[in-house]
Amino acid sequence: MALLLNAEQRMLQASAREFLAGRSPVAALRALRDRRDTRGYDPQLWQDIAGLGWPAAALPETHGGLGVGFQGLGAVFEQLGRTLAATPLLSTVVLGGGLLTQAGHETQRDLWLPKIASGEALFALALEEAPRHDPAGVTLRAWRDAGHWWLEGDKQFVLDGHVADRLIVVARSSGAAGEEAGLSLFLVDPAAARVQIARTAVVDSRNAAHARFSRVQLGDDALIGAPDAAFAALDVVLDQARACLAAELLGVITEAFERTVAYLKSRVQFGVAIGSFQALQHRVARLHVEIELLRSSVAAALEAADTGQATAQLASLAKARASDLGERALNEAVQMHGGIGVTDELEIGLYLKRARVLQQSFGDGTFHRDRYARLRGF
Repeated sequence: MALLLNAEQRMLQASAREFLAGRSPVAALRALRDRRDTRGYDPQLWQDIAGLGWPAAALPETHGGLGVGFQGLGAVFEQLGRTLAATPLLSTVVLGGGLLTQAGHETQRDLWLPKIASGEALFALALEEAPRHDPAGVTLRAWRDAGHWWLEGDKQFVLDGHVADRLIVVARSSGAAGEEAGLSLFLVDPAAARVQIARTAVVDSRNAAHARFSRVQLGDDALIGAPDAAFAALDVVLDQARACLAAELLGVITEAFERTVAYLKSRVQFGVAIGSFQALQHRVARLHVEIELLRSSVAAALEAADTGQATAQLASLAKARASDLGERALNEAVQMHGGIGVTDELEIGLYLKRARVLQQSFGDGTFHRDRYARLRGF
């Protein structure tokens, strides 16, 4: 496993660190939240990000991508976690672009991938239907009749669904809920007749939506890939997204940890800095070790996403570790800040909220420990 980035990936990491520190600090997320921004992200920031090439990083070069891979893109996600920057990078590039790359036919890829790479088009994946992540538990119906495809059902927690130019809807075209076979992917215009999109409030002030499809009529050109056979491509792309989410969680955890250490060095009690208290030093030391272990797990998952070797196992390992440590590390950060740790005045609470959402997105620690065990034959 390569723990070091190559020159191109390091350049992407450095540009992300410098750009986000100047253009999208935590104050930018506060501003979006406080003015109840209807989009939930800054369109100008997104265009500037596109100009830096981030959306194109992991897309194929044949369709306007840079081919840097997920190790480079993961470095960007870690920096997004450090500043809590709100962008449609995951929904549009990793999920939307990934599914088109994996399963889309040439016409769909030719039309949409260059627009995704340039930041011109936004995508959202409509997958979840229950409070807990269950990619095979889809019940939204798709059937073919009178020369058309029809969709009927609801989706929830559609990341960036209310601003997307296109939705990729996971539907059950055969079989029963819980079966991996029988799933199909459809490209849907959210402005189409009988599609209802409602933005929902998320605790971390990010974008999500509820989508309802009431006998939505689609042509054959809306089908992505072969009918009934979408799970394999979906599983690959979800693992790529999980690796990126683990990288973002690593950024959230690392930033919160560093801020906490700085606070322990500056907060004086009984005439000394509280960081000199041995009990707190032990807690911080244990967190430091766990963060370094997570960093190795994330690096392995991102490398696997590029190579395709043991991707599922390593993505679940990284996501499980990140989810579990995200809960523990942010709890510790809030507690070590004392009473002010739970106030909106301090930014540590915003990191806590983001960590909680990332922890649950596309499977929490329990989901991925169980999946990892199954993949290992237990």
